[in-house]
Amino acid sequence: MFESAEIGHAVDKATFDAVVPELREALLEAQYELKGQGRFPVIILLCGIEGAGKGETVKLLNEWMDPRLIQVSTFDQQTDEELARPPAWRYWRQLPPKGHMGVFFGNWYSQMLQGRVQGHFKNAVLDQAIDAASALERMLCDEGALIFKFWFHLSKKQMKARLKSLQDDPLHSWRISPLDWQQSKTYDKYVRVGERVLRRTSREFAPWYVVEGVDENYRSLTVGQILLDGLQAALKASGQSQVQPHAPPPTPSLDHLSLLDSLDMSQALDKDEYNEQLITEQARLSGLLRDKRMRKHALLAVFEGNDAAGKGGAIRRVTAALDPRLYRIVQVAAPTDEESAQPYLWRFWRHIPARGKFTMFDRSWYGRVLVERVEGFCSPA
Repeated sequence: MFESAEIGHAVDKATFDAVVPELREALLEAQYELKGQGRFPVIILLCGIEGAGKGETVKLLNEWMDPRLIQVSTFDQQTDEELARPPAWRYWRQLPPKGHMGVFFGNWYSQMLQGRVQGHFKNAVLDQAIDAASALERMLCDEGALIFKFWFHLSKKQMKARLKSLQDDPLHSWRISPLDWQQSKTYDKYVRVGERVLRRTSREFAPWYVVEGVDENYRSLTVGQILLDGLQAALKASGQSQVQPHAPPPTPSLDHLSLLDSLDMSQALDKDEYNEQLITEQARLSGLLRDKRMRKHALLAVFEGNDAAGKGGAIRRVTAALDPRLYRIVQVAAPTDEESAQPYLWRFWRHIPARGKFTMFDRSWYGRVLVERVEGFCSPA
């Protein structure tokens, strides 16, 4: 446990002032190199004890580097729009493009930590959230993203001393937020849950850095140096590391028949019978989408297949039965420059329907293992 950790790291002002100019110049140079290469984004996740310096550190980084290339996102209470979609949707929408840096306050770790500390769910749900976070980070790193995760820490004694100092100072008492008081009461549980999360999510592709937050100079230099070292190492890498596929090679069919080869292509319907069945099924679909129980669900349909195989006709038959306000069609073609600057799934996550809505994808994320693979736009890995 590290709740009582009080190492007492400190850097005097003279040393800080002597080191900062060189560090700042190196960070700026690395930031512009990141922009110039445009190979990957940088994602910075900030968590830890309230008052340990998260906000001050980000403010300082914006002073040391070019703030035009840093995107700061804060995730407080979920909006109705966010609540109507899967939890990860709000984070995918805010991902920085390649060549830029994104700072996430109130990120996926903050949500799971607060939820568990406040007793909104048990450890089983927390563990599911931890696994989901690890899977998301693995996916982003496989796409080339560079992720830094910082936990800013204060001991309970240091946190109480900070609160007392601010409370007694009429000029600075406004800096104490309700979350500060809340965390001072739940400190032990917050740190206990935090350690469970850190131990399970610190991985070689996205490790945690625990930074003691008492001394402002030490804290600032530590974060700045970690960012610089990580950026320089990633920028020197010749290219993206290739992800090795984990699946075994496909076993050839013993009877030499594939799934598609086994389809009966002679099946047909009489036109009158087809029209009668079509009207019946369109009516059923329309009634189901208008059912009040649909408000709790979102519907997503994916259409894949060869050109001229009937995808467009099938989509038209579906939409003919529906109120246009209840559905939308997403046509997937070659990615735009904006989409190419983001992780692969970003272009699909942004179109995930809200509860009560229906989205049809005319081609989809399966393109990576279909047309893109066949035409050589992506590697087997």
